[in-house]
Amino acid sequence: MNPGMAKAVLISTYDLGHQPFGLASPAAWLKREGLDVECVDLARQKLDDRVVQDADLIAFHLPMHTATRLAAAVIRKSRRLNPSSRICAYGLYAPLNDAWLRSLGVDDVLGVEFEADLSALARRVANSAPPAVDPALSEPQRSSPRRLPKLQFITPDRSGLPPLNRYASLQASDGTRRVVGYTEASRGCRHLCRHCPVVPVYDGEFRVVQPDVVLADTRTQVAAGAEHITFGDPDFFNGPTHAMRIVQKLHEEFPAVTYDVTIKVEHLLKHADLLPRLAGTGCLFVTSAVESIDDRVLGLLDKGHTRHDFEESVRLCRDAGVTMVPTFVPFHPWMTLDDYCELLDTIVRLDLVDHVAPIQLAIRLLVPSGSRLLELTEMRQVTGNFDANTLTYPWEHPDPRVDDLQAAVAALVGRRLTSHRRELFEAIRMLAYERAGRPAPQHLGPGSGVLVPQVDEPWYCCAEPNPEQLTLV
Repeated sequence: MNPGMAKAVLISTYDLGHQPFGLASPAAWLKREGLDVECVDLARQKLDDRVVQDADLIAFHLPMHTATRLAAAVIRKSRRLNPSSRICAYGLYAPLNDAWLRSLGVDDVLGVEFEADLSALARRVANSAPPAVDPALSEPQRSSPRRLPKLQFITPDRSGLPPLNRYASLQASDGTRRVVGYTEASRGCRHLCRHCPVVPVYDGEFRVVQPDVVLADTRTQVAAGAEHITFGDPDFFNGPTHAMRIVQKLHEEFPAVTYDVTIKVEHLLKHADLLPRLAGTGCLFVTSAVESIDDRVLGLLDKGHTRHDFEESVRLCRDAGVTMVPTFVPFHPWMTLDDYCELLDTIVRLDLVDHVAPIQLAIRLLVPSGSRLLELTEMRQVTGNFDANTLTYPWEHPDPRVDDLQAAVAALVGRRLTSHRRELFEAIRMLAYERAGRPAPQHLGPGSGVLVPQVDEPWYCCAEPNPEQLTLV
């Protein structure tokens, strides 16, 4: 850090194995304000106490539940090491946990579309303004909602982050490993799925990142060694024209660079004509949050698709030459042991065993603060009071055998992280059939032998790992 300049530290605790866009983007904005900025990604780096002690502003990026829980100890430590610093939290999970964060010592809670507000706060810190900031920067967004700003983004600054080869990599279908970059073409979502953490903050809005910024960010990462790009948009087809313009230009400039995106089932059906164009521009796979194959449950979750829609989307992707990677939240209050077996059988029937990360078969429904799930009488009947230790509304299944199965599947996945997907799937299926009192299922065949492209940190959507399962360096 440079003497005489106001100093800001941006901290990420966990970001799904990606080099954090949520640090790179605000780093560029704060440097434009003249601040000396240091980025610390605790998923890949140790925190030097001196960095915190010297900081005028310490800002934590909280894009998900796990990152927020992991941040608690670091926030307390930062406040202890530097009582006079301004501590800020920003990102999706910051406004959802406003009071809790303040109880830890956070001064300012910003939300999503945070870059301009964080810059305004940094200016006050740099100018030694009084501690009280503009109330718009610190009021909880849920209780005092503001219309989300439309920002004119600037190219993220990734110069202070660990190199891309220290992050998640892609296993391609030919067995090779590729360095993975990450960027965002849009943020937020038009849809209101009840279980989604994006909804309480964005409330059906989404914001695009200007194409020239997305492409400049991608260009920087390719120059740093990226051979594949993950687009982290909650739904890449919220703005299909915008999205396709970007990947077309990306492919024209870097024809050897591949990419992956996340798209809702209903958008795969609505924009089926675009799927061949995805394949033609280098899209290796599409992640889609299927969540359930039970139409009643899909209705409760307000997913906007049916079981038939899911099966049709699998066919459409296959015909277009794009690998579909479905994600699930199989354990919820309305699931039975037989339902779970049927889900596994459906995955087999649709030839998706190699497409599904085993952890997806262990996911238990998460009910964080602000969740629309609490609108449902069926959900309120099984949930307890908010638990500040887990930052969730805990719930128990009416049938204890279901919770026991979930724990057993999670333990099995945890013990066999390096197992082949088909072997682990078969073990899970045998366990499920045994717990349901069914005869053992027929053994799986060897499969086609074709590797499904996959990133080696397969946590998606609400499928977040328990913080106790993570070891930060």
